[in-house]
Amino acid sequence: MGRLFWKLFALITLVQMLIVLAVGFSFVLSGGVPHPDGINAPPAGHGPPPPDFDPARPPPPGAIDPGSPAFDHGHGPGPGPHQPHIVIPPQPIIGGLVGSVITAALLAWFLAKPIRSLRDAFMAAAAGDLDVRITGKMGRGKDEMTDLGRDFDLMVERLQALIVGQRRLLHDVSHEMRSPLARMQAAIGLAGQQPEDTREALLRIERESVRMDRLIGELLALARLQSGITGEMDDAIDLRELLGVILDDAAFEARARNRVVTARIDVDGFVRGNVELLRRALENVVRNAIKYSYEGGQIIVAARPDAAGARALVSVCDSGPGVPEPDLAAIFEPFFRGANGGNADGHGLGLAIAKRVIGAHGGTIGAANQVRGGLCVEITLPLSPR
Repeated sequence: MGRLFWKLFALITLVQMLIVLAVGFSFVLSGGVPHPDGINAPPAGHGPPPPDFDPARPPPPGAIDPGSPAFDHGHGPGPGPHQPHIVIPPQPIIGGLVGSVITAALLAWFLAKPIRSLRDAFMAAAAGDLDVRITGKMGRGKDEMTDLGRDFDLMVERLQALIVGQRRLLHDVSHEMRSPLARMQAAIGLAGQQPEDTREALLRIERESVRMDRLIGELLALARLQSGITGEMDDAIDLRELLGVILDDAAFEARARNRVVTARIDVDGFVRGNVELLRRALENVVRNAIKYSYEGGQIIVAARPDAAGARALVSVCDSGPGVPEPDLAAIFEPFFRGANGGNADGHGLGLAIAKRVIGAHGGTIGAANQVRGGLCVEITLPLSPR
């Protein structure tokens, strides 16, 4: 049973007990059942017989035989002249009625007020006002009504964040798409004006079309993740093997950019999830570290279990300029580019995709600047024993 049930149960029980006590107290004050002789004696026909009573002795002349029809056993048409009258005072009845009315009014107010506030909040949210909050209007108690108010506020906050995120995403997508389209149009115009430069213009158009195709693919992946569409999540992923494949590809890419990837993998176990999604998320983090590291720098990728052996701790640290402290949380948002990454290639979707993939696998991801310089991305994933 919930807390609201026990509140109502306690209130109704308390009122009933008060009514019973009031009735009993009033009955005592009224003097109980009056006896015809003026004392509170038991009614006739009850109690022990007199000492000289002999059931075998016939009744004296004029007495009524208890076995005869003339004897009234208390079921006659009405009380005799010597039977007591029970008088019930009206005060307890009136008090019970008043208490019932007050209790009903309190219960109706207690239930109707928060429900009315919740209805008004729903109407405001339906009208587009997502700033409405009702936790303070549902009372200060801890019952189902206040829980419902908190759940409503949480729902509205998530809806507001989703709508704001969609608007920002639409704005960023339009901005990202405008730049390659403008360059493609310029290349087409240049090819028309200078036919000798047609080959260079075609190469520019090809590069921009590849960028747009990659952007659309990342947007589709991000949209699926935001909608909760992750596909099958039943793969038993060997984390050591997966990191080995990713680091082999990363080392090849790093050598082409005059950088070095160092691996410190000391983890055994499986991660339950989608192997393609997890590979893409970890690869995005590693490739991001390669992209932002200085030429000749080192990228350190480490993986180890936690003290309990229940989670894998994966860290990817670069040797780049780092990220300003206020931007550490924002780098996982779509299309975000900090002060140190404005000229880097890409669309700012890699870490956003990684965050949602890691979250879908029950893990966490965060970033922190290193004391010696550079950014370190830390990932935790639930680990199953080998």
